[in-house]
Amino acid sequence: MIDDAYITFRYARNLLAGHGLVYNPGEWVLGTTTPLYALIQAGLGWLLGGMEAPFPEIAWLFNACCDGLACLLLFLLGRRMDQPVAGYAAAMIWAIAPMSVTFAIGGMETSLFVLLMLAVLYFHSMKRTSLTAVSMALSILTRPDALLFVLPVILERIRWLIPSLHGEEEAPELSWREGLLFSIPLVVWGVWSVYQYGSPIPQSVAAKVAAYNLPREAALVRLLQHFATPFLGHLTFGTFWIGAGLLLFPALFLIAARHVLSRDLSLWPVFIFPVGYFLAFAIANPLIFRWYLTPPLPIYFLGIFMGIGLLAQSLNFQPSLPLLTAGALVLTLQGWTLHPDHGPDRPAPEMAYIQLELLYEEAANVLLPELEPGDVLAAGDIGALGYGTDAVILDTLGLISPQAVNYYPLPDDAYVINVAMPAELLLDELPEYLVALEVYGRETFLTLPSFSDQYELIHTIPTDIYGSDGMLIFRRLPGR
Repeated sequence: MIDDAYITFRYARNLLAGHGLVYNPGEWVLGTTTPLYALIQAGLGWLLGGMEAPFPEIAWLFNACCDGLACLLLFLLGRRMDQPVAGYAAAMIWAIAPMSVTFAIGGMETSLFVLLMLAVLYFHSMKRTSLTAVSMALSILTRPDALLFVLPVILERIRWLIPSLHGEEEAPELSWREGLLFSIPLVVWGVWSVYQYGSPIPQSVAAKVAAYNLPREAALVRLLQHFATPFLGHLTFGTFWIGAGLLLFPALFLIAARHVLSRDLSLWPVFIFPVGYFLAFAIANPLIFRWYLTPPLPIYFLGIFMGIGLLAQSLNFQPSLPLLTAGALVLTLQGWTLHPDHGPDRPAPEMAYIQLELLYEEAANVLLPELEPGDVLAAGDIGALGYGTDAVILDTLGLISPQAVNYYPLPDDAYVINVAMPAELLLDELPEYLVALEVYGRETFLTLPSFSDQYELIHTIPTDIYGSDGMLIFRRLPGR
């Protein structure tokens, strides 16, 4: 399980407990960017045990079903574009790609998001307007960056309605049903979220913009590396493959796009999504969490395999696509390990590391005998720790604690890595307990005598993760 997944689980558990869709009972803060996934987890949890429901197991089983359907839609999209073998190849790789599997078993909403994205694009390609509309609405409720594929589909739908733009194409008329299926879920959620939270925009969006310290080119560099290595070829051939892949794979994708759009211009939203996703995240320059890299990959896979197939047809060499698919499969499997060096001893993607989560689980076990009802626990990573203790959490990044955002931005010298805890926040709020990697506070609260006057170190969990000298657990001194 990935730390952020536990945040969603806690929202779901609190909903089942009657506290509402909140992280801390009594604090109406929308700290999750995936309300639909949280509601689905709550619904499945209600069916499978209520408050005692095994949310991690529920999540990865649900995600497995979503990924299976996503593979089917990839095949159907390939067939819709007269390239069924390419669709099958993309589905095969998607089924075992570390960027797919890691976040499915990690309990994230990524599998649902990818499924809805593919549903929008497939139903749009088939001109099934009602199914497209409801898929678009559900996508936006799953993650706000769904707008990157929803807006192109809406623009294309507008083009359909203007005869001078769509020419002789058969264009379905706009219906009330289509409009209602798209608008009702969004209006209901928008009205309810404004009433309960004050805004439909998640607090975590503002927090992530304010808290992280990044070079301006950080997202662009990471995205270039990602789009250059869709099948992880650099793990086999070395770093030179990144340069080769940066030329090869986008070129294959563009070959496919040019061929398809020359025959059916209405499919442009399918091919613009990976491009738009790249540009949007490169310009916004957020901290690129691993799961941010996943959504454009299925369509990117499909375009690459279509490009290979088209080149094979032009060269009259039909076996090339099956052979290259097998090669891509072998390369992708290099991203797996039979025996991970931590966590469960079973095959998993190398990138499915959970060392940080295991540290927070250990910290939660240390704190459980100490915590009293109502005690406030401060932390910079609130998923596994908050789920494991069920304590009132002060989130020093501000995802579910809006007051924390006021303490950012911090000066550059406060950061050792891209995360740092504001000392003034801790001294103003005075939580009963604090759990932090040493590197989070090395240049902030750990340098202040005023913090040492207020808190005592009660436990250190040995670790060098992120260059940290342990995970530190502090308790506020009695009477302070």
